[in-house]
Amino acid sequence: MNRLTLARALAGALLLAAASAYADERAVRQAFMAKFPKANVDSVKLIPETGLYEILIPRGDDPIIIYTDEQFRFLLQGSLVETRGMSDLTEKTRSRATALDFSSLPLDKAIRKVKGTGARKLAVFTDPDCPYCKRVEQELEKLNNVTVYLLVYPIEQLHPKAVAKAKAIWCSPDRLKAWDDYMLRGTAPKGSGDCPNPVDEIMAWGQKKGINATPTLIFADGSRVPGAITAAQIESRFGEMSSD
Repeated sequence: MNRLTLARALAGALLLAAASAYADERAVRQAFMAKFPKANVDSVKLIPETGLYEILIPRGDDPIIIYTDEQFRFLLQGSLVETRGMSDLTEKTRSRATALDFSSLPLDKAIRKVKGTGARKLAVFTDPDCPYCKRVEQELEKLNNVTVYLLVYPIEQLHPKAVAKAKAIWCSPDRLKAWDDYMLRGTAPKGSGDCPNPVDEIMAWGQKKGINATPTLIFADGSRVPGAITAAQIESRFGEMSSD
């Protein structure tokens, strides 16, 4: 068999394998929808190295990710980890599914904090009365060479006074100082809160994009991380982005 014939045979085999995978994905989707007809399934994808099928159901910043076998006999929900490199495949899918275009964020309405060169970019949707937001603020203080865009995003259902505090901070003569004073030192803002401000616009934008938790961190590659994470975890994510 010459090289051309071999290449054609390999190409044909790959096409057959791909067609078979797509057919199986359709069958798994049909089986899932027969069982759960109201589910809003975004995708069904074979993970070749596992033989499992990944079913993705969008749900704001917390999509549902389910795994099943080819015959749809079992369902598994949880983290799927590849043990050789300890890579969390579920988290990678979640990150891709919830990614936002960083340039589409309302950064012009953010309180901007520049540390060192400011070369690395990070946006944070944050509520002034959220204890986890105050915790992540302490972690942000440990970073260097970063520009942090603080998008003030009060969740009124949980913190009824947060909207007024957010607007008071924005209306302060030095917004960043007022923010740091309140989040890091507990000093209440003295601004009146009646100046033109973007708080309502940021809240509407975040709700439209399914941002349901504070803090939510958005990295320059669009990946989002809900919840308070440490400075070491943020640095690790910056490192992964630079190596991609």
